Amino acid sequence: MILIGTMNLTRTRDRGNFYCPTCRTPQSYRLRARRPFLTVYFIPTVPIAGAEEFVQCDECRSTWDITVLEIDRESQKVVAEDQFHDEAIRSCLLVVLADGHISEPEIEALHRIAANLFSRHIDREELGRLASIATQKGVTATNYILTISRRWNESQKRKALQGMFLAASAEGELGPLQTEMLAKMRELLDLTDLEYQSAIEETLNWGE
Repeated sequence: MILIGTMNLTRTRDRGNFYCPTCRTPQSYRLRARRPFLTVYFIPTVPIAGAEEFVQCDECRSTWDITVLEIDRESQKVVAEDQFHDEAIRSCLLVVLADGHISEPEIEALHRIAANLFSRHIDREELGRLASIATQKGVTATNYILTISRRWNESQKRKALQGMFLAASAEGELGPLQTEMLAKMRELLDLTDLEYQSAIEETLNWGE
């Protein structure tokens, strides 16, 4: 019996330096090519498709389409900042949804937070769509922050916390649920007690 199968062979075609969107710093990379081969007795014999090229960061091992080499550092910064703003607004919305509903004062607060803190306009329709998706998928603020905050820098973590505090206090004084949630956010964002208190105090002083 002849054993026939397929396998992918990956080879490094080139090396260089680029701005890694994951590391957010210049890093070395490998330009790699992956190509499927027909195998006979586990030995690759005939290529059965064209080679697929991709870029792999030597530091974080993330892989990217080769077009990443054409994007300069400043363009990457703009894209990353826009992504952070969207993620931070979603975080604020999830904080509001923690008690199972969203009130008119909370909607108005989210509008102000998006515009003033994250330079982003968001209308009721988009808020409703995001809230509906989060509710249907069972996304919680803590799980979301745990997943996406790893790529935030210290300044972004502070800013996101301030937005979440403003969202949590939209209806007045913080209740036990909001207080517990914000304390959990401090832990997830890896902020010290002093950093947490400083960020909240700065937010309280905005109205003065």
